[in-house]
Amino acid sequence: MTRPPLLLVPGVLCSPRLFAAQVAALEGQADIVVPDWRRAPLSIWDSWESAARWVVDQMPAEKFALAGLSLGGMLAVEIMQFAAPRVTKLALLDTGMRSQSEAERAVRRARIRLADEGHFELVLGMQMTRFIPAYRLPDKALVDAVMTMCSEIGVEIYKRQEELAAIRVDRRPDLPRIRCPTTVVCGRDDAATPLFLSEEIAKAIPAASLAVIEQCGHLVTMEKPEETNLILKTWLDR
Repeated sequence: MTRPPLLLVPGVLCSPRLFAAQVAALEGQADIVVPDWRRAPLSIWDSWESAARWVVDQMPAEKFALAGLSLGGMLAVEIMQFAAPRVTKLALLDTGMRSQSEAERAVRRARIRLADEGHFELVLGMQMTRFIPAYRLPDKALVDAVMTMCSEIGVEIYKRQEELAAIRVDRRPDLPRIRCPTTVVCGRDDAATPLFLSEEIAKAIPAASLAVIEQCGHLVTMEKPEETNLILKTWLDR
């Protein structure tokens, strides 16, 4: 029996390590592709469309299931703007579809300046408070794994990802046009993309369901891999 192709799209500061547990759990169920930002030309970050088209180009199959976390979820919806007929089902993890306010853009650009001025370690520390709930910060294994992943991406890619996130358009009006089976997943304690953003996505997409992972923050795939794997297995089987 042929395994269905599955494209997993990482977010800001996320290498394929983000989905390591899912690749291990689902490799018998799907042919998985995880784009690696380190292999992409920096020019892909010039626009949302160019980044999304580079992601799709990593998937050789004509039809595929598509999942993305955070910026990866935003790119997944961008992919739906030009390649919806290729997507058999969609999973949006810990993401949001709103554009950024002036204040939110200012915060992102302040982080870019810090990174540009040689304070990347400080930026990573700031990101930890957005990625991981305070009650999980004593979990050294988790924090070390996330820090290692973020360090792999590096300053140049990070700066371009942050700027792209700062200029994103509001994709909420496009959500009702998504017709494929869709699962929306969010950690209850996600500080980076709070639960209400996932709730409004699930409400707007006609064929969507919402799964909330308790006692979990932004990086559900790393923080609660078993729960996330079960949700994705059920989604793939649907």
